[in-house]
Amino acid sequence: MPSNRVLPPLKSLQAFRYAAQTLSFKKAAESLFVTQAAVSQQIKTLEQSLGVELFERQTRQVVLTSEGQYLFEYVEKAFALLEDGVKGVTEDPNPNTLVISSVPSFSSRWLVSRLGRFQALEPDINLRLSPSIGLSTFIDSDLDVCIRLGRGQYTGLQSQLLFKEYLVLVCHPSLIKVNESVKEQLMNIPIITDTGPDVQHVWPVLQRFLDLYDMPMKSHLHVADSTSLVEALLSQQGLAMMRYGLVYELIEKGQLICPLPIYMKSQYDFYLVAPSPHFKYQKVKAFKQWIEREVKEVDSSWQAYLKNNPDMEEVIV
Repeated sequence: MPSNRVLPPLKSLQAFRYAAQTLSFKKAAESLFVTQAAVSQQIKTLEQSLGVELFERQTRQVVLTSEGQYLFEYVEKAFALLEDGVKGVTEDPNPNTLVISSVPSFSSRWLVSRLGRFQALEPDINLRLSPSIGLSTFIDSDLDVCIRLGRGQYTGLQSQLLFKEYLVLVCHPSLIKVNESVKEQLMNIPIITDTGPDVQHVWPVLQRFLDLYDMPMKSHLHVADSTSLVEALLSQQGLAMMRYGLVYELIEKGQLICPLPIYMKSQYDFYLVAPSPHFKYQKVKAFKQWIEREVKEVDSSWQAYLKNNPDMEEVIV
């Protein structure tokens, strides 16, 4: 429903903004390329419209009243948002620089080693990669696009699925003896817990599914970063549930193994995220086309793994 409230003229709010920033009608007039009298008249119109005084007129200067200070904070934020919105739908301000924010684990385990291929295709684009867990709002930022692990629903942003993610049980091959019961061996292998929101809940589910109620569920190593967790696995420190997209190359090389033919669908998948206008930038289009081709490797590997292990069973959370 449209608001019934009538806002003051935008010109008067703009004049107030500059005058409040500089505490000078003269400087505000210079910034707006109008006369000082015009600024004074716009502010007077605004004060009459609101029924309050916004400035205390002194001999050589003006000072914001308490009402003026209160209003200025909102006006400043409102104009900043408008400017960001206008910037977002206009041409790319930095066409030769692509700023990417990525989940740190995806950045270090997958993206960085492949970015050279993108740069070979787009030699005129300078890349800036910023690993980050939090999702940027893109406000007051030169960020162009994000790669995020989630459900693809981000307020005010557009998201496009890169690939679906699955959780698999993995460990170093030296921890499993081929001729002995795997389930019994698991009870004696330390658990390394990934504290990620899509992984930390899986152990009780896995315990019930495998009927391993005697399996100790406590972990003495809790890791928030998947890259560090992979290093712990490679150094034979224990067993973990991992996102397949981060370890499939290690599994294919035999550096890690899945001791049991089970998997879970992750609650989260990988998405490319940005404000809608950013997807129209030529550099973002180029990056999107490139990474969509590259990530097909992940899905192809997963499908091949399922085909080569027909007894793989999905654990429903």
